[in-house]
Amino acid sequence: MTTYYLENEQCRVGVNAHGAELSSLQRTDLGGLEYLWQADPAVWARHAPVLFPIVGRLPQDTYLHQGQTYHLSQHGFARDRAFELVRQSATEVQLRLTDDEQSRAVFPFAFELTITHRLQGTTVHVGWEVRNPAADQELLFSIGAHPAFRCPLLPDESFGDYAFRFDHPVTLERHLLDGGLLNGQTETVLTEATELPLSYELFAQDALVIKHYDFTRVTLVSRRSERAVQMQFDGFPYLGLWTKGPGAPFVCIEPWQGIASSVGAPAELRDKEGILTLAPGATFRAAYTITAE
Repeated sequence: MTTYYLENEQCRVGVNAHGAELSSLQRTDLGGLEYLWQADPAVWARHAPVLFPIVGRLPQDTYLHQGQTYHLSQHGFARDRAFELVRQSATEVQLRLTDDEQSRAVFPFAFELTITHRLQGTTVHVGWEVRNPAADQELLFSIGAHPAFRCPLLPDESFGDYAFRFDHPVTLERHLLDGGLLNGQTETVLTEATELPLSYELFAQDALVIKHYDFTRVTLVSRRSERAVQMQFDGFPYLGLWTKGPGAPFVCIEPWQGIASSVGAPAELRDKEGILTLAPGATFRAAYTITAE
């Protein structure tokens, strides 16, 4: 597996060509403290997968398009594909995935997915570009982030020492999942507060799926140290918060341009909630940042 490294006086960042996945975020000025989950296969064998061309699950992993039936597994295929290097410098790497015979068998669209990681200080800037190279066909897609952060970050801390901190008091209503699909039910998990304390019980019913919120920043904070991880994301309509299960020493903050399907029969991809439509020749762009504090 090829890994590209970005470095400055404070940080060292790893980005894998496989999946264009952020694989390491170390504060070298703090003795090499690693902020990113290191993909222990006994727990969860990923670091920060890119979710494309869908976010979440489809009913029976199946969708319909122009009279044909297609099968696409949860979160799509980009996270398991090799990206090609476009350019690289000491503090930036750009990788690209394009459609091919393998992708068109499950996703009959032309696309160019370009992902740029840039290191500035202790912040990683992640930029997405999705271009529709087709001359006469719209591109239907979703895309999402899924970075997993070590929690706890320090050896004398525990998962319960941490909380999600929001940039202003919020009320959070989660949309519940049944087998990875939205079941139409909701549950309030926070009312006009700036912090949501972490516990494994919070995730007993799978991820916290949040829709159409009004904050643009979530920080993973500890009540026992000054270490934290901040994610900034503007213009993302959906958010997932997740950990694997009891004892998993990581937590994910996932801004999404798309969302899981609802419980029911397979449906037209065009009608899927959160699906984006890109005209021939057009380009979609989105970005977020991760800061290791």
